[in-house]
Amino acid sequence: MMNISKAAHKAQTLSEALPYIKRFFDKTIVIKYGGNAMTDERLKECFAQDVVLLKLVGMNPVVVHGGGPQINEMLDKLGKKGEFIQGMRVTDEETMDVVEMVLGGQVNKEIVNLINRHGGKAVGLTGQDGNFIHAHKLLMEDLKDPTKMIDVGQVGEISGIDPSIITFLDSGDFIPVVAPIGVGKDGETYNINADVVAGKLAEILNAEKLILLTNTPGVLDKEGQLLTGLTPKQIDDLVADGTLSGGMLPKIASALDAARSGVKSVHIIDGRVEHALLLEVLTDEGVGTLIKAK
Repeated sequence: MMNISKAAHKAQTLSEALPYIKRFFDKTIVIKYGGNAMTDERLKECFAQDVVLLKLVGMNPVVVHGGGPQINEMLDKLGKKGEFIQGMRVTDEETMDVVEMVLGGQVNKEIVNLINRHGGKAVGLTGQDGNFIHAHKLLMEDLKDPTKMIDVGQVGEISGIDPSIITFLDSGDFIPVVAPIGVGKDGETYNINADVVAGKLAEILNAEKLILLTNTPGVLDKEGQLLTGLTPKQIDDLVADGTLSGGMLPKIASALDAARSGVKSVHIIDGRVEHALLLEVLTDEGVGTLIKAK
Protein backbone atom coordinates (compact mmCIF):
# COMPACT_ATOMS: atom_id res chain seq x y z
CA MET A 1 0.00 0.00 0.00
CA MET A 2 1.26 3.49 -0.87
CA ASN A 3 2.71 5.59 1.94
CA ILE A 4 0.43 8.67 1.68
CA SER A 5 2.70 11.03 3.64
CA LYS A 6 5.71 10.03 1.53
CA ALA A 7 3.72 10.54 -1.68
CA ALA A 8 2.47 13.93 -0.44
CA HIS A 9 6.06 14.96 0.31
CA LYS A 10 7.08 14.02 -3.24
CA ALA A 11 4.14 15.98 -4.66
CA GLN A 12 5.10 19.00 -2.54
CA THR A 13 8.68 18.83 -3.84
CA LEU A 14 7.50 18.60 -7.45
CA SER A 15 5.10 21.53 -7.08
CA GLU A 16 7.85 23.58 -5.43
CA ALA A 17 10.05 22.94 -8.49
CA LEU A 18 7.41 24.16 -10.99
CA PRO A 19 8.00 27.95 -10.72
CA TYR A 20 11.75 27.39 -11.09
CA ILE A 21 11.22 25.20 -14.16
CA LYS A 22 9.08 27.96 -15.69
CA ARG A 23 11.52 30.71 -14.73
CA PHE A 24 14.60 28.96 -16.09
CA PHE A 25 13.03 27.40 -19.20
CA ASP A 26 15.40 27.78 -22.19
CA LYS A 27 17.96 29.54 -19.97
CA THR A 28 21.65 28.58 -19.91
CA ILE A 29 23.15 27.23 -16.69
CA VAL A 30 26.93 26.82 -16.60
CA ILE A 31 28.11 24.23 -14.08
CA LYS A 32 31.70 23.83 -12.89
CA TYR A 33 32.00 20.15 -11.97
CA GLY A 34 34.79 19.16 -9.60
CA GLY A 35 35.76 17.91 -6.15
CA ASN A 36 34.13 14.89 -4.48
CA ALA A 37 31.19 15.04 -6.88
CA MET A 38 33.67 13.90 -9.56
CA THR A 39 35.21 11.01 -7.63
CA ASP A 40 32.56 9.56 -5.29
CA GLU A 41 30.52 6.95 -7.23
CA ARG A 42 27.14 7.85 -5.68
CA LEU A 43 27.70 11.60 -6.15
CA LYS A 44 28.73 11.03 -9.77
CA GLU A 45 25.44 9.25 -10.45
CA CYS A 46 23.47 12.05 -8.73
CA PHE A 47 25.29 14.70 -10.76
CA ALA A 48 24.57 12.97 -14.08
CA GLN A 49 20.89 12.50 -13.17
CA ASP A 50 20.62 16.18 -12.19
CA VAL A 51 22.16 17.44 -15.44
CA VAL A 52 19.91 15.20 -17.56
CA LEU A 53 16.80 16.30 -15.64
CA LEU A 54 17.65 20.00 -16.10
CA LYS A 55 17.96 19.39 -19.84
CA LEU A 56 14.71 17.40 -20.00
CA VAL A 57 12.70 20.18 -18.30
CA GLY A 58 13.92 22.70 -20.89
CA MET A 59 17.09 24.27 -19.48
CA ASN A 60 20.46 24.37 -21.24
CA PRO A 61 23.15 23.00 -18.90
CA VAL A 62 26.78 23.44 -19.97
CA VAL A 63 29.32 21.45 -17.92
CA VAL A 64 32.92 22.61 -17.42
CA HIS A 65 35.05 20.13 -15.50
CA GLY A 66 38.32 20.09 -13.64
CA GLY A 67 40.41 17.02 -12.93
CA GLY A 68 43.12 18.02 -10.46
CA PRO A 69 43.22 14.72 -8.49
CA GLN A 70 43.35 12.67 -11.71
CA ILE A 71 46.19 14.84 -13.06
CA ASN A 72 48.09 14.49 -9.77
CA GLU A 73 47.60 10.73 -9.87
CA MET A 74 49.09 10.51 -13.38
CA LEU A 75 51.97 12.84 -12.45
CA ASP A 76 52.71 10.63 -9.41
CA LYS A 77 52.93 7.60 -11.69
CA LEU A 78 55.48 9.50 -13.77
CA GLY A 79 57.41 10.44 -10.61
CA LYS A 80 56.55 14.13 -10.98
CA LYS A 81 55.17 16.31 -8.21
CA GLY A 82 52.34 18.79 -8.87
CA GLU A 83 53.08 22.37 -7.79
CA PHE A 84 50.62 25.23 -7.26
CA ILE A 85 51.08 29.00 -6.94
CA GLN A 86 48.06 31.08 -5.82
CA GLY A 87 45.74 28.20 -6.70
CA MET A 88 47.16 27.79 -10.23
CA ARG A 89 48.96 24.61 -11.36
CA VAL A 90 52.53 25.18 -12.54
CA THR A 91 52.51 23.60 -16.01
CA ASP A 92 55.72 22.79 -17.86
CA GLU A 93 55.70 21.01 -21.24
CA GLU A 94 55.62 17.50 -19.75
CA THR A 95 52.82 18.45 -17.33
CA MET A 96 50.85 19.98 -20.22
CA ASP A 97 51.02 16.65 -22.09
CA VAL A 98 49.56 14.97 -18.98
CA VAL A 99 46.87 17.66 -18.63
CA GLU A 100 45.77 17.18 -22.26
CA MET A 101 45.73 13.40 -21.93
CA VAL A 102 43.85 13.35 -18.61
CA LEU A 103 41.43 16.28 -19.04
CA GLY A 104 40.78 16.11 -22.78
CA GLY A 105 40.78 12.32 -22.89
CA GLN A 106 40.15 10.26 -19.79
CA VAL A 107 38.11 12.63 -17.57
CA ASN A 108 36.10 14.28 -20.34
CA LYS A 109 35.06 10.96 -21.87
CA GLU A 110 34.11 9.52 -18.45
CA ILE A 111 31.74 12.45 -17.80
CA VAL A 112 30.25 12.24 -21.30
CA ASN A 113 29.67 8.51 -20.85
CA LEU A 114 28.17 9.04 -17.38
CA ILE A 115 25.62 11.60 -18.62
CA ASN A 116 24.76 9.50 -21.67
CA ARG A 117 24.14 6.42 -19.50
CA HIS A 118 21.53 8.44 -17.59
CA GLY A 119 19.63 9.40 -20.72
CA GLY A 120 21.38 12.59 -21.84
CA LYS A 121 23.13 13.38 -25.11
CA ALA A 122 26.49 14.72 -23.99
CA VAL A 123 29.30 15.83 -26.31
CA GLY A 124 32.87 16.32 -25.07
CA LEU A 125 34.95 19.34 -26.10
CA THR A 126 38.22 21.07 -25.34
CA GLY A 127 38.95 24.67 -26.29
CA GLN A 128 40.77 23.32 -29.34
CA ASP A 129 37.55 21.92 -30.82
CA GLY A 130 36.17 24.47 -33.24
CA ASN A 131 39.00 26.70 -31.95
CA PHE A 132 36.51 27.99 -29.40
CA ILE A 133 38.64 28.95 -26.37
CA HIS A 134 41.42 31.37 -27.36
CA ALA A 135 44.17 31.87 -24.81
CA HIS A 136 47.56 33.46 -24.19
CA LYS A 137 50.19 32.88 -21.52
CA LEU A 138 49.18 33.91 -18.00
CA LEU A 139 51.69 35.90 -15.96
CA MET A 140 50.68 36.29 -12.32
CA GLU A 141 51.49 39.18 -10.02
CA ASP A 142 53.78 38.21 -7.14
CA LEU A 143 51.71 38.89 -4.00
CA LYS A 144 54.89 39.58 -2.00
CA ASP A 145 56.34 41.95 -4.61
CA PRO A 146 53.77 43.54 -6.99
CA THR A 147 56.61 44.74 -9.27
CA LYS A 148 57.39 41.10 -10.18
CA MET A 149 55.41 38.72 -12.40
CA ILE A 150 55.43 34.93 -11.98
CA ASP A 151 55.65 32.61 -15.02
CA VAL A 152 53.76 29.36 -14.27
CA GLY A 153 54.46 27.74 -17.65
CA GLN A 154 51.77 26.71 -20.12
CA VAL A 155 48.97 28.18 -18.03
CA GLY A 156 46.59 30.25 -20.08
CA GLU A 157 44.53 33.36 -19.69
CA ILE A 158 41.41 33.52 -21.85
CA SER A 159 41.63 36.08 -24.64
CA GLY A 160 38.30 35.16 -26.23
CA ILE A 161 35.58 32.52 -26.53
CA ASP A 162 33.61 31.74 -29.69
CA PRO A 163 30.29 30.41 -28.31
CA SER A 164 28.89 29.22 -31.66
CA ILE A 165 29.75 25.53 -31.13
CA ILE A 166 28.06 25.57 -27.66
CA THR A 167 24.98 27.33 -29.06
CA PHE A 168 24.81 24.80 -31.90
CA LEU A 169 25.01 21.84 -29.49
CA ASP A 170 22.37 23.37 -27.19
CA SER A 171 19.98 23.82 -30.10
CA GLY A 172 20.29 20.12 -30.95
CA ASP A 173 19.47 19.09 -27.36
CA PHE A 174 23.06 18.06 -26.71
CA ILE A 175 24.80 18.73 -23.39
CA PRO A 176 28.29 20.26 -23.92
CA VAL A 177 31.00 18.94 -21.57
CA VAL A 178 34.05 21.21 -21.71
CA ALA A 179 37.64 20.43 -20.68
CA PRO A 180 39.48 23.66 -19.74
CA ILE A 181 42.21 23.61 -22.39
CA GLY A 182 42.72 26.68 -24.56
CA VAL A 183 44.60 27.26 -27.79
CA GLY A 184 47.04 30.07 -28.60
CA LYS A 185 47.40 31.99 -31.86
CA ASP A 186 50.20 29.66 -33.00
CA GLY A 187 48.31 26.50 -32.05
CA GLU A 188 50.04 26.05 -28.67
CA THR A 189 47.87 24.57 -25.92
CA TYR A 190 47.27 26.09 -22.49
CA ASN A 191 46.03 24.67 -19.21
CA ILE A 192 43.34 27.04 -17.89
CA ASN A 193 41.80 26.96 -14.43
CA ALA A 194 38.35 25.32 -14.79
CA ASP A 195 36.66 27.90 -12.53
CA VAL A 196 37.98 30.65 -14.81
CA VAL A 197 36.69 28.88 -17.95
CA ALA A 198 33.27 28.31 -16.35
CA GLY A 199 33.03 31.98 -15.31
CA LYS A 200 34.05 33.33 -18.70
CA LEU A 201 31.77 30.92 -20.55
CA ALA A 202 28.85 31.98 -18.34
CA GLU A 203 29.55 35.62 -19.25
CA ILE A 204 29.84 34.97 -23.01
CA LEU A 205 26.71 32.78 -23.09
CA ASN A 206 24.79 35.34 -21.01
CA ALA A 207 23.95 32.52 -18.61
CA GLU A 208 21.13 32.70 -16.10
CA LYS A 209 23.27 30.95 -13.49
CA LEU A 210 26.88 29.97 -12.84
CA ILE A 211 27.15 27.13 -10.33
CA LEU A 212 30.55 26.08 -8.92
CA LEU A 213 30.63 22.72 -7.11
CA THR A 214 33.15 22.54 -4.27
CA ASN A 215 34.19 20.33 -1.37
CA THR A 216 32.97 22.84 1.22
CA PRO A 217 29.47 24.03 2.21
CA GLY A 218 30.30 27.26 0.33
CA VAL A 219 32.27 30.32 1.43
CA LEU A 220 33.01 30.08 5.15
CA ASP A 221 34.13 32.69 7.65
CA LYS A 222 36.99 32.09 10.09
CA GLU A 223 34.60 30.38 12.53
CA GLY A 224 33.48 27.97 9.78
CA GLN A 225 30.05 29.56 9.38
CA LEU A 226 28.48 29.65 5.91
CA LEU A 227 28.36 33.11 4.30
CA THR A 228 25.88 33.99 1.56
CA GLY A 229 24.65 37.07 -0.29
CA LEU A 230 28.27 38.24 -0.50
CA THR A 231 29.10 41.54 -2.21
CA PRO A 232 32.42 42.37 -3.95
CA LYS A 233 33.44 44.59 -1.01
CA GLN A 234 32.83 41.78 1.51
CA ILE A 235 34.82 39.37 -0.67
CA ASP A 236 37.75 41.83 -0.95
CA ASP A 237 37.79 42.04 2.87
CA LEU A 238 37.77 38.22 3.19
CA VAL A 239 40.74 37.94 0.80
CA ALA A 240 42.62 40.75 2.56
CA ASP A 241 42.30 39.14 6.02
CA GLY A 242 43.29 35.68 4.69
CA THR A 243 39.87 34.04 5.18
CA LEU A 244 39.87 33.19 1.46
CA SER A 245 43.06 31.74 -0.01
CA GLY A 246 44.53 29.00 -2.23
CA GLY A 247 42.12 27.20 -4.54
CA MET A 248 39.22 29.40 -3.42
CA LEU A 249 40.86 32.51 -4.95
CA PRO A 250 40.32 31.71 -8.67
CA LYS A 251 36.84 30.40 -7.78
CA ILE A 252 35.85 33.66 -6.07
CA ALA A 253 37.47 35.83 -8.76
CA SER A 254 35.55 33.96 -11.49
CA ALA A 255 32.30 34.22 -9.53
CA LEU A 256 32.73 37.98 -9.07
CA ASP A 257 33.68 38.61 -12.71
CA ALA A 258 30.64 36.64 -13.88
CA ALA A 259 28.28 38.48 -11.50
CA ARG A 260 29.64 41.87 -12.61
CA SER A 261 29.33 40.86 -16.28
CA GLY A 262 25.62 40.13 -16.27
CA VAL A 263 25.30 36.51 -15.09
CA LYS A 264 22.13 36.81 -13.04
CA SER A 265 23.17 34.60 -10.12
CA VAL A 266 26.40 32.90 -9.12
CA HIS A 267 26.47 30.09 -6.56
CA ILE A 268 29.31 28.25 -4.85
CA ILE A 269 27.69 25.04 -3.59
CA ASP A 270 28.53 21.88 -1.68
CA GLY A 271 29.13 19.14 -4.24
CA ARG A 272 29.29 16.54 -1.43
CA VAL A 273 25.51 16.80 -0.99
CA GLU A 274 23.53 14.31 -3.08
CA HIS A 275 21.58 16.09 -5.86
CA ALA A 276 23.13 19.44 -4.85
CA LEU A 277 22.46 20.76 -8.35
CA LEU A 278 18.72 20.10 -8.21
CA LEU A 279 18.49 21.49 -4.68
CA GLU A 280 20.13 24.71 -5.85
CA VAL A 281 18.19 25.17 -9.09
CA LEU A 282 14.74 23.73 -8.34
CA THR A 283 14.03 24.25 -4.62
CA ASP A 284 13.67 27.10 -2.13
CA GLU A 285 16.50 25.73 -0.01
CA GLY A 286 19.79 26.24 -1.88
CA VAL A 287 22.99 24.61 -0.64
CA GLY A 288 25.77 27.17 -0.67
CA THR A 289 26.90 30.76 -1.11
CA LEU A 290 25.23 33.29 -3.41
CA ILE A 291 27.55 35.94 -4.88
CA LYS A 292 26.00 39.31 -5.70
CA ALA A 293 27.16 41.80 -8.33
CA LYS A 294 26.91 44.77 -5.94
